[in-house]
Amino acid sequence: MNHPFALAIHGGAGTISPALMTPEKELAYQAALRESLEVGYAVLRDGGPALDAVELAVRSLEDNPLFNAGRGAVFTHEGHQEMDAAIMDGRNRAAGAVTGVRAVQNPIRAARLVMEKTDHVLLAYPGADELAREHGLPTQPAEYFFTEHRFEQLQEALLEGRMRLDHSQALAAEAPLEEPGAFPNEDPKKKMGTVGAVARDQHGNLAAATSTGGMTNKRYSRIGDSPIIGAGTFADNRTCAISCTGHGEYFLRAMVAHDISCLMEYRGLTLAEACRVVVHDKLAPVGGEGGLVAVDAAGNVALPFNSEGMYRGSFTESGLYIGIYKD
Repeated sequence: MNHPFALAIHGGAGTISPALMTPEKELAYQAALRESLEVGYAVLRDGGPALDAVELAVRSLEDNPLFNAGRGAVFTHEGHQEMDAAIMDGRNRAAGAVTGVRAVQNPIRAARLVMEKTDHVLLAYPGADELAREHGLPTQPAEYFFTEHRFEQLQEALLEGRMRLDHSQALAAEAPLEEPGAFPNEDPKKKMGTVGAVARDQHGNLAAATSTGGMTNKRYSRIGDSPIIGAGTFADNRTCAISCTGHGEYFLRAMVAHDISCLMEYRGLTLAEACRVVVHDKLAPVGGEGGLVAVDAAGNVALPFNSEGMYRGSFTESGLYIGIYKD
């Protein structure tokens, strides 16, 4: 029996406004989102599994230097990349994740490798890179991950002695992360770069995948929410599939992805209602800026965010949608 199938993707959230975007850059983002949607949707249209659709959609975004994942990952304080990714299968809640990988071309492939070829859920550098090499996943030298734009971001952050979310305001070391409004001098170009995808296939199965380069100038092997199952990534056929983007520390503490699922399972909320409660009523008041993409067991899609904008898109049987700013 065929069911309604759907795909939704994101490429980061934050202060994204038309005034700060050139027409050429906007077209480039739209083209990249469209390509990711078309790649993933082709899998679903042909009866393929949701797991393949989200992996391929995310791989497309990882290969595009516009986004803070894979090839476009930001630099750490030491001048290299430390990338995180996670994938989850809604059929049985199998999951795999990697954190801190430095050489794998597509971290989402390494995450799936952990899920399917090991007894573990989360592997860190250097073991995650070692596993990827053992199984023949493509790796790249440091030059592959070098982009001038990201390098300039690192130099700015080093001069300030601060850590930055993708294109964000500086994060003062002395400012508690949980303090709302702790960073009043916001950079107007603030964006939080993570990519992700969720899907429901024709067999009624859900899947979610997320990938990120983390924060510019991050130190001490910092890990955000993206590779943490239940925080930045979650999928369960009974409820929904979720992939988040935003300030990871807030999403970690709120266990955002799993919280949405719980509101649906235990309180009977719809996907849209559960997303609204978590993104707007729980996260926003405490300064947790960002958003997510979601799909439920019936194929309904939600793309909520509490920031000024979010690179996002969906492809369902009713058509294709691509958005950047608030509608």
